[in-house]
Amino acid sequence: MDTPRTWELVLPMLERRYQVLLPTLTGHLGGPPLQGDVTASLLPDAVERAMDDAGLERAHIVGNSLGGWVSLQLAARGRAESVVALAPAGGWAKGDDSRQEKLSFQQTMHEAARSAAPRADEIAATPEGRRRATEMITVNFEHIPADLIAHQIRGVAGCDAAAALIAFARGDNWELDAARIDCPVRIVWGTEDRLLAWPSAAARFRDEWLPNADWVVLDGVGHCPQLDVPLETAELITSFTSR
Repeated sequence: MDTPRTWELVLPMLERRYQVLLPTLTGHLGGPPLQGDVTASLLPDAVERAMDDAGLERAHIVGNSLGGWVSLQLAARGRAESVVALAPAGGWAKGDDSRQEKLSFQQTMHEAARSAAPRADEIAATPEGRRRATEMITVNFEHIPADLIAHQIRGVAGCDAAAALIAFARGDNWELDAARIDCPVRIVWGTEDRLLAWPSAAARFRDEWLPNADWVVLDGVGHCPQLDVPLETAELITSFTSR
């Protein structure tokens, strides 16, 4: 339910080395509208089109949460020079019912954001409001600008595809053709992730799909390292993509 501004704190460091493309996912605020049903190929197809339009055959791809899942799907299609996936979705062990609980919470979070959006600037104006608005995605929040937090609230509220994406995620639709990934992969996970809990939400990535990836576990970091610890996250990205 996020927007490309989630990368705002690491973007200056990335742009020193790279041309950066920040596509907005289908059905998210500012992105292409969702038309028809959600399918497993919907989001990877849309990002591929954005890459094609930008003239990028392959790229170093970075994604967080649902975007992390999309980045790995693109790697399986041969579109990645490397992947850095921050807490990618889809790695629950089969039969892990905690997924349903987390998806129900995300639905509640979307509804709460829609109620809060008209007062987003007011909420982000106080330390207590900024903490409440970011507590599910970061441990550290004091450095995040108030206008970015207000935008994040409006971004979640404006994700029109949230209900459809959550309904799709409830099914057994999470598969990764990991054998086709021929590029280096780094997976980064915070131990204090409250949306995709470490290590349970990473089970299939660790045990089945990508056991030989470069795994980085960040103590005391939440679901969005790019917001939580931006300097460290930028270094984890650039040190891996420059190999």
